[in-house]
Formats: sequence, structure tokens, C-alpha cells
Amino acid sequence: MTPDLPAVKTYLLALQDRICAALETEDGSARFQEDNWTRPEGGGGRTRILAEGAVFEKAGVAFSHVHGTKLPPSATAHRPELAGRNWEALGVSLVLHPRNPHAPTSHLNVRFFTTVAPDITAREARRPSTEAPVWWFGGGFDLTPYYGYEADAVHWHRTARDAVAPFGENLHARFKKNCDEYFFLKHRGEPRGIGGLFYDDFNELGFEKSFALTRAVGDAFLPAYLPILARRKSTPTTDRERQWQLYRRGRYVEFNLVWDRGTLFGLQSGGRTESILMSLPPLVRWDYGHTPAPASAEARLHEVFLQPRDWASG
Repeated sequence: MTPDLPAVKTYLLALQDRICAALETEDGSARFQEDNWTRPEGGGGRTRILAEGAVFEKAGVAFSHVHGTKLPPSATAHRPELAGRNWEALGVSLVLHPRNPHAPTSHLNVRFFTTVAPDITAREARRPSTEAPVWWFGGGFDLTPYYGYEADAVHWHRTARDAVAPFGENLHARFKKNCDEYFFLKHRGEPRGIGGLFYDDFNELGFEKSFALTRAVGDAFLPAYLPILARRKSTPTTDRERQWQLYRRGRYVEFNLVWDRGTLFGLQSGGRTESILMSLPPLVRWDYGHTPAPASAEARLHEVFLQPRDWASG
């Protein structure tokens, strides 16, 4: 069937509203500021930022609906046959940076992408087109802890597993593996976090079921993240733990600027830079050659906790 873009847009806008309302409640003091923007090449969006809250040092939740006449290289690297096509993209993306070092950073993205042949608009003006659009869904969510708590990791991954279970018994293992492999800093040889779900170019279930899968992923984010945040947001902390958090945030920045395809797509397609880079934390540090003390909680994070494992099995 023909993709229902209005239905996708309605869902994404509502998802942004629901998540922002829940995060404001969890923070208890700060509110999101909304920035509506337009893209000269076509489309626009609304970016919401909560800053300097009681719980969140920075939280960004963005909706975008953009279109153009030539796919950028980041979108055609794996699909060279689509180069030069008109395109349209809708999505919601968020990154949450809590204040407390024991509360993990988290990321969610759900998106829809469609392309048509470069002259399809002109042809349609003259006669019905027989060329169907190429479309797909993508997205997922992942968790980046600074201190490892096994109960948090188990809850996160079990919620992810349960979200996609109704759509196929092998999807969770596949999406988890994708996430472990994607959110990996190749130049460091280390994972960014403990993963979760990641999928792209997904249309194998047909539009209705693929859309339902994406809704299930979007809807699962708050049940996956909020219980973890509630447990950790008031944990007593030390300055040493704060400095470790800032140092590890550097890994987050490195991944987003060097490897993240969404960041590259946004910049290459002439997107709004402020909204594209909303994912970056407000404070971060890099220490040359830093090595955590042996057998410390900080050393355990990298050496043990971040290594991929089957968390959902407990």
C-alpha cells in the first residue's frame, strides 16, 4: 500500500508531546522551550530544549519534516541506486543528559524516509506515474551509563525485547546486534554504551506493520528509561564522579560528530545546525591519556559493563 505520511507525522508530533510532558514532570522544575524553524531547501521542524533543570542538565526532543531534490551522500552510501532522487524525511530524535553521574544519558530516534525518481513530480503533472516510491522506517534507542548497574541494564533490554517481540521472534536479537555494532567508536575500539535497539532501511513487514513496529519502539522509550532515571537521579555523588561523567561525555561527542549517520545526513542536507547538534552535552572534558584506577568502578565500566552481552536473559 502507499505510505500514509500524514499518519506518520501525526504520530511523531504526538510522541514528541508525550515525551516532553513526561520529562517535565520527572524534572519538576524546568520546562521545554520550543523553537520552530523552517529549512530553506524545504520543510522544517520544532526543536524543544530543556536546560539547567533539577534532573536534566540538558534534554533535547526534536521533530523534523524535511524534503529535498537530491539525496546527500550519507543517505546513498548503502543505496547508490537512489542517488539523485527526490526525498522526504520525518522523525523524532531525543538525547537526555541528566545531572547525576549515576543516571545514564539516553537517545531515541524514530524516523520515516521516502524517495521518488527525480522527475516524478513533473511526470505526475502530465499523467499518472507507475513508479512507486521507495520508503523505509528506521530508529531505535540506546543507553549510555557512566556507572554500571546491572538491574538498569536488564530492565532496559527487557523492555526493548518486549517492544518488538510481537513483530517477529528474531527481530530483537537482530536489532540488538545492529545497535551494538552501530554505536561503537571504531577509532577507540570501544562501545559508546550498552546498546538497545537499532534498525534502518526497514520495510519488510509492509507499511502498516512496519509503522506499527516503529510506534512500538517509540512508545517503549519512556517505560524503558524513566524507572532507571527515578532510581538514580538522587544518588549521592562526588566531584570525582562528576569529572568522570564529563570525561565519558567526550565519547558521546566523538561518536556523534565522527560516526553518526543522522548527524552527517542533517549537515549534508543543509539542515538546521542548532537542531542537529542539540544532542551534544552542555559540559564535557577530554583528558590526555586518562586511565581510571585499576579495579575502580570507572575501570569496570569500560572493561566489563559496556561489553555486549545478553542482558535481556538476566
